[in-house]
Order: sequence, then structure tokens, then C-alpha cells
Amino acid sequence: MHPSAFLYGITVGQETVLHIAAAAKHVEFVQKLVDLMKKEDLTLQNKYGYTALCFAAASGVVKIAEIMVKKNDKLPTIQAGQKVPLHLAALLGHRPMSYYLYNVTNFEQLERQEQVEIFSATISTGIYDLALSIMDKYPYLAIARNRNKETALHILAGKPSDFSWGSHLGVKEKVLKRCFKWVYNKTVMKTLAHQLVTKIWQEVLQLQENEITDLINEPSKLLFDAVIQGNVEFLVMLVGSYPDLMSSFNSQKHSLFHTAIRFRQEHILKLIHEIGAIKDLMVCITDKENNNMLHFAGKLAPANRLTIVSGAALQMQRELLWFKEVEKIVPPSFTKAKNIEGKTPHDLFTKEHQELRRDGEKWMKETATSCMLVATLIATVVFAAAFTVPGGMNSDTGVPVLLNEKLFTAFAISDAVAMLTSTTSVLMFLSILTSRYAEEDFLFSLPGKLTLGLTTLFASIGSMVLAFTAAFFMLYHGKGKIVPIFVAALAGVPVTVFIVLYYKLWAEVLRSTFWSKALFRHSKRRLF
Repeated sequence: MHPSAFLYGITVGQETVLHIAAAAKHVEFVQKLVDLMKKEDLTLQNKYGYTALCFAAASGVVKIAEIMVKKNDKLPTIQAGQKVPLHLAALLGHRPMSYYLYNVTNFEQLERQEQVEIFSATISTGIYDLALSIMDKYPYLAIARNRNKETALHILAGKPSDFSWGSHLGVKEKVLKRCFKWVYNKTVMKTLAHQLVTKIWQEVLQLQENEITDLINEPSKLLFDAVIQGNVEFLVMLVGSYPDLMSSFNSQKHSLFHTAIRFRQEHILKLIHEIGAIKDLMVCITDKENNNMLHFAGKLAPANRLTIVSGAALQMQRELLWFKEVEKIVPPSFTKAKNIEGKTPHDLFTKEHQELRRDGEKWMKETATSCMLVATLIATVVFAAAFTVPGGMNSDTGVPVLLNEKLFTAFAISDAVAMLTSTTSVLMFLSILTSRYAEEDFLFSLPGKLTLGLTTLFASIGSMVLAFTAAFFMLYHGKGKIVPIFVAALAGVPVTVFIVLYYKLWAEVLRSTFWSKALFRHSKRRLF
């Protein structure tokens, strides 16, 4: 091979052998190539301006980056498409690689905008420990805007799952952070996210009032972004130290709580009970179309919030729960107030949820029909089994031959339980099919019947299989246990399959029916 053959591009994108090896994560091959290359050879770029270190950064293999940087320590600051390797690693969420490249990159030599983009990238991908390190050295990044005109707070406002209430690391978290610096630990990252918001907000509060207003309102109103995403922790951190934010309104004259209702963010709505006298002012606000809070509850929830629960009937139930809860908050006169279209909140609810109610009726009937078929089959089988007991009847006395067997009692009881529960299940599903399907029925009546029907159906299937197993053991009594044990094991298959297929539905209906009141339980978190 020619000594310089590996310096030429071998792909359409003009990547060299080193580019390809780095992307393929071949550490040993990269080491051999770098040993053969001169220092300046590592700066070769492909058609798009990317060095081999950029490919290493994208691969996430720190060892490969170490080999290259050891040979040429200028590589980390060579830009490719206005991005240094550190920026690429942060964008892809490679925490170990990002840490390493940050330590070997002269951050101060980078352009100001590139620093902002790197800081934004670490936040976007949840590398909060590195973001905090950067923030400690370069606090001006807290209020800087990236190419999308967003500040760090705008990015954090849209990440509700990345926060926790502990602003300090516990002993366990400190040990994890010290011993396993690059290991992602959810608890640690949530706490660091909390610390990051606190530090950034402290920097923001040092600005003039008009500057704070501009920062939180451009390019979007970050408080409303947080409400839409359900980022209650983020909202409380900001409002708790700057209460004036609570009176924020968007261009449609919607308050934070109006928006929370519109986007069905129950954790945000709970905070309305924690704002004292301001609550009475908030609930009386109407928008440009004269809609009050209850009108907002009457509108159909956005698709991404509606599908939190499965099944149109349960979705209808959740919408009714929202309407009832907001009805408790607003003044009684607001329940009959009309908007600019002349509709009361209930009129609006009926109109907006007309299709969902029909879908809920169809879903409930189809579910009840299929389950009732199974329950009817079980009732038929166990009823017949009660009069064709294992071993048959004594022709003289009419008493079961195996009556004195211990397993006969288990068979009789399980068969009777299967009969009673399957019959109850049939009645529950029949009641669902004959329901009037009014709006109010979806609140507790229909879900309650479905819960009881599914519960008794589960019990009937289990009892039927138990009766079948007991009968088999009696028939093979004294003839070995291998066959009945094998059959008993096989009998558990249909039960397992049914549970796997219907358990999620049963659990969701049960939760929606009996734990739905906890949805709006007042929060213990304090805003001020």
C-alpha cells in the first residue's frame, strides 16, 4: 500500500479511511492509522468540512477521540459546518464524549454564538451536569439566545419530565456523581436540572424589569410553554420568586390557569388553590370571545392529552371530570354565562364532545359484547359440569361416585363460583348494552359496570380452570401425577393469555372509576 493512500477520500462524501474507522468505532484500527499519520493529517476534512474527530464525537467512543486529540490537540476547535466536535457530541446526547471534549476544548476561543449553541445543546439533551459546569464559568450564557432566539429557560420550560423537587443532592447521589461521573442517573439529573433552573433564574432576576419581560416573552411566552407541557415544577420555581408572573396573559387574554384547563394539565390547575385571594380574580377573567374558565373545560382536549387514557368511553369520562372540577372553581353564575356565540359552557361541552360520546358508546358496546360472549360460554360450560360431575353418579343413590374425595369439594366450590361470577358478568355487560348512554352515564355508571363485569369475568375464568384441574386430578387419582400436572399447566395458558390481553383495560377502567377523584386532589406545593 502507498504510504499516503489513507489520506485520500474513498467515498462520495470524501471521507478518508480514518473517518470511516472512527464512525465504525474500530478503536484498534484507529490507533494504527493515527500512528502512521502526521499531526496535520488528522485535520483532513470531508466534503462537508467534518474532521475524523467529528465522526468520533458522533460515535460516542471516547477512546477514539483520546487517540486523535493526543496526536493533535488543535482538533477540538476545528469547526465543521459552524459546529465544533463538542457541539456535535452534545447534540447527540453523548454525555461521556461531551465531558471529555469540553475538557480538551478551549471554550473561550470559540465564537460567542457557538458557546451559546453548545450550552443550549447540553440542556436540550439533558446533560445538565455539564450545563452547570459551563454555567458556573460563563454565567452570561444564562440570558443569551441561540439561533432560534431561545434562551436556556425556553428550552427548560418544555422538559417537564426532567425536574424534581430536591434542589440538593443526597449522600447517595453525591457518591454516584463522584464515583460514576459519566453514568446517567435519573435522580441525579433531575436534581441537577432543578439547580440549573435556579441558577439561570438568579441571573435573570439581576436584569431590569423590562429586560426580564422581554426575555420571558420572546420568542414565545415561556411560562405558557411550561403550562402547555405540564412543567409545574419549573413554573413554581419562577413564580415563587417573582409572583408578578402569576398575572401573565397571552395574546388571547388567557391566563396561566385558562391555558392549563385548555390543555388539560391537572397539576397546574391544582395550584389555583394555593394562590390565595388572587384565585378569585383569576376565575372571573374572560377572554376576547367572552369564554370563562368553564367554557375552556367545555372544549375538547387536544389529541395528545385526550389519548392519555385508552378507549373513547374513558376519554369521555376524563373530560366530564375536568368539567365538573372547573365547575366547582368558578362562580355559580358562570355556569350559565354565554360566550360571544351565545353558548353556555354545557352547550359548548355537548357540541364539542358529540363525536367522542358516540365513539364512547360504540367502544363500550363492542367491549361489552365481546366480553359477554366469553362470560356466556363459561356459564354454559360450568352449568353443564355441575350435573356431569367427574366419575359420574351412583346409579342407585344418585350421589356422585367421587363425593368423598377431597378434590371433589374444590371442584364443587370452584364450579359454583365460576357459575355465579360468569352470570353476574353477563348481567353487567347486558346492563351496559341497554344503557341510555347520556353524558352523565360516562362519569361513573358505565365505567363502574364495566369494572365489575371485567372483574367477575376474570374470577369466572380462574374458577373454571380450577374446577377443570380438580376434575382431572380426581380422574387420574392413583394413576400417576405426571398427566394431570401437565394438563393443569396447560390449563393456565388461556388464563395467562386472557389476563395479558385484558389486564391493561381492566386496570385502566378500575383506576378511572375509583381513583379518578385523586386527579384533582389539592397540591401541597406552595407558590409563595
